[in-house]
Amino acid sequence: MIAQETVTMRIYEYANDTDGRAGQPTMDLVKKTYTTTLKGEPITLETSRLAGKANAAVIGKYGDTVVLATVVMSKENKGVNFLPLTVDYEERFYAAGKIIGSRFVRREGRPSDEAMLSARLIDRTLRPLFDPRLRREVQVVITILAYDEEHDPDVIALLAASTALAISDIPWNGPVAGIKFVSPKTESSFGYQTFFSGTKDFVNMIEFEGKEFAERDAERIFTEAHEEIKKLIEFQTGIIKEIGKSKADVALAEPNPSLRHTVTEFLKDEIETALAEKRVEELQAKLFEHLKAQGEEEESLKIAEVVFEEEVDRFVHELAIKKGKRVDGRNLNEVRDLYAETGLFRRTHGSALFVRGETQVLSVTTLGTPAAEQLVETMETTGTKRFMLHYNFPSFSVGETGRSRGPGRREIGHGTLAFKAINAVLPSEEQFPYTIRIVAETLSSNGSSSMATTCASSLSLMDAGVPIEKPVAGIAIGLMSDEKGNYKILTDIQGPEDHYGDMDFKVAGTKDGVNAIQMDVKIGGITLQIFREALAAAREARLHILETMNAILPEPRKELSPFAPMITTLHIPPGKIGELIGPGGKTINGILAQAGNKVTIDVEQDGRVFVAGTDAALVAKVVGLIEQIFHEYRVGEVVEGPVVRILEFGAIVDLGGGRDGMIHVSELKNGFVKKVEDVVHVGDRVRAKIIRVEEGKIGLSVRQLEEGEKAR
Repeated sequence: MIAQETVTMRIYEYANDTDGRAGQPTMDLVKKTYTTTLKGEPITLETSRLAGKANAAVIGKYGDTVVLATVVMSKENKGVNFLPLTVDYEERFYAAGKIIGSRFVRREGRPSDEAMLSARLIDRTLRPLFDPRLRREVQVVITILAYDEEHDPDVIALLAASTALAISDIPWNGPVAGIKFVSPKTESSFGYQTFFSGTKDFVNMIEFEGKEFAERDAERIFTEAHEEIKKLIEFQTGIIKEIGKSKADVALAEPNPSLRHTVTEFLKDEIETALAEKRVEELQAKLFEHLKAQGEEEESLKIAEVVFEEEVDRFVHELAIKKGKRVDGRNLNEVRDLYAETGLFRRTHGSALFVRGETQVLSVTTLGTPAAEQLVETMETTGTKRFMLHYNFPSFSVGETGRSRGPGRREIGHGTLAFKAINAVLPSEEQFPYTIRIVAETLSSNGSSSMATTCASSLSLMDAGVPIEKPVAGIAIGLMSDEKGNYKILTDIQGPEDHYGDMDFKVAGTKDGVNAIQMDVKIGGITLQIFREALAAAREARLHILETMNAILPEPRKELSPFAPMITTLHIPPGKIGELIGPGGKTINGILAQAGNKVTIDVEQDGRVFVAGTDAALVAKVVGLIEQIFHEYRVGEVVEGPVVRILEFGAIVDLGGGRDGMIHVSELKNGFVKKVEDVVHVGDRVRAKIIRVEEGKIGLSVRQLEEGEKAR
C-alpha cells in the first residue's frame, strides 16, 4: 500500500566569491517519500531535514496542493492547569498565485474565516487524543504552500499533521485521518458537503452541510467515511513503524494520593447539591479555602483544581449512566422550557428572540440591495456572498467581564454552523433579489447558543418577510460514557453536561430532514450506533422545538418592513448597458437626480438592473425612466412629452430615457402652419402619434392623433 522513495536533496549556499558563482554544497537532506491513493488519486507524504528544528515536519501533497505540517513541544511544563495545545492554519496567497490585500498592505494578515474553520476542524480532531494532564505547550502549524483549486487542503493538512505528531517524540495517541465528500449543487439538487475524521476505531469529528438529508443517508456516509479513514490510518501506521521516534517521557499533572483523598472527601457530600443549585464555582472556592487552612501551597491549589474537575466529571457521568439522571433533574431526552418572540423592534427589518432554558439569543435580520453583497477574496475563494450570518458572544452572556474584540474561532465556527443550517432554505436570488445579513446576539448562554442562533435566525428571517422554504431548528445532543462501553445519550445539553460530557453533537434542520451537523468529542470518538441514536434523539427534539416556533410565527410575513428597501428587477440586453450608464455616467446619474438621489440602481453584467428605495413612488418613477430608455417604439403608438427644441421645420419632443421624436410642421395640426411657434413653444407638453420609426429616428404627428380621436 505504501510506495517509498529515498531522494538526496542538496542545498547550495552562494559564497562571497568575486565571480559571484555558487559555492560548494554544504549539506544533504535525505527525503523519504510515501505514497498511497485517495479516491483513486495519489496522495504523498514526505519527510526530510526541512524544518529540522521542529520535533517533526511533514510535507503533504494531494494533486498540486501542497502543505507543510510542523509540530513542536516546549522543553518545560507551562504553569497552567490545562492542556496548552494550539493549532494554526496559515494560508499563503502565493499558494494560489494571488497578490491580494489592501492597496497599502500586500501581505497576509488576520486569518480568513475559512482558515479559522480549517484550524478548528483539525484542532477538534487532534485534541481528544492528547493526555489532558500534559502541561507542556504543543503547537501544530500547517502552512499551505500550493493550492490547485481542486484538491481541498483540509484533507492533506490533517493527514500531514497527524503523521508529524505520530512520528515525533510528542506523546499523542494517534494517528487520525479525515475524508471529505462533496456532492455538488445542481438545478434539481442542493447537494451536500461533509468532512468526517477519526481513528481506526472511532469517528471523532463531523462537519456536514446539506438540505433535508435523511438520517439513514447520513448513517451511510458515516460508514463509508470511516472505511476511507481506516485506509489512511493504515498508511500512516507503516510510516510510523519505519521512522517514528520513541515518545518523550513527560511529567504529567498528577496529584499526590494524599491531596486527592483530601479533595474527594471534601466534595463527596456537596457536589450534587452544588450542581443542582448552579454553585459549582462557589464550591470550588470553598474547597480552596479549606486547603489553604490546611497549609497547602499555591502550586497544590492548581493541582487541586484538576482533581476538582475530575471529581465533578466523574459524578456527572455516574449520575447519567448509573442512575439515568441529569444535574438539573430533567429526563435524558427532555428539552428545557422554550420561549420565542418576533417583531421586537420597529426600525429593524426583522427580529426574533429565542430562549431555551438559560440560553437566550436575539437575532436581527437586515435586507440590502445586491450592491451590499460581501466581497470574499481569500487563498481559496474569490467571489461574493449575498447571505451573511454573524454570531456574537459577549462576556456578559456568561456573567463575566472581558474586552470587546473581533470574533475568534469559536464565534466564527458557531456562526458558520447556523449559516449552513439556514442557507439551504433561503429563496434564490431570482425569487428574492436581496442581500441578507443576520446578526445573532447571545444574551445569555448555558448550552448550545449556536443552535439557539439557528432557531432565532429562522424566526427573524420570517419576521422580515424573507420567503424561506421551511422553518429551521437545531439542538445539541450529548453523551456520557464509561470505560466499560456503557453510555447514555442526553438531549439539549447545558453547561456542565457540555463541559464534562464526552460529546457535543449539534444537528439542525427542518421537519423533513437534516441541514447541518457539527460534532466534536472529548473521548476517542463514537461508533455508528451512537451516531444513529444521537440523530434519532436530535430529530425528536427538533420537531418539538419547531412546534413552539410555528406557534409564534408559522410562515414568513407577506410584506417587508416599511424600512426595508423595495427592489424592482428589470432585464435589459447586456450589450446595451452602456446606454443606461451614458457617457461618464451622465444618463444613470440624471435618472438618480430626478429621484432626489433617494433611489439606488445596481447594474449586473448579465443585464439585470435592480432599482431599490424605501419610497415606492420614487422606485416606480425610476423604473419608468429606465424602461423608456429601452422601449421599442412602434408606429401607431401614442406618446407624450415636453417640447425641448423648435426648428424651422418642426418641433423636437423629449420622450424620456434620452430618446426624442420630431413633429414636422405639417403634422402639428390640420391646415397650413406658417411658423412652428404659432402652435407650440418650448416647454409645452404634447401628445402625439408615432407615424414613422426609421433607423432610430421617430416621426410624430399631433394632427393624425386628433383626427383619429375625432373619428372615434
